[in-house]
Amino acid sequence: MIKVVRGNPTPEELAAALAVVRARAAAASAVPPGAPTPRDSWSDPSRIAAHSVPRPGPVSWTRTYWPG
Repeated sequence: MIKVVRGNPTPEELAAALAVVRARAAAASAVPPGAPTPRDSWSDPSRIAAHSVPRPGPVSWTRTYWPG
């Protein structure tokens, strides 16, 4: 059941919104249960580890404290 909370949509706007909801529901039910979902690239941990962390140099201890 869909309920319009605010505003007064036209019948065309309501039909378009219902079409989007039905298409999303059909796409969600088309995926078999237990199938792996594709991972978003932002949540992929290998994106963070793709670059190596620079190693400290021989005089890096001199840059560890900057007096105010």
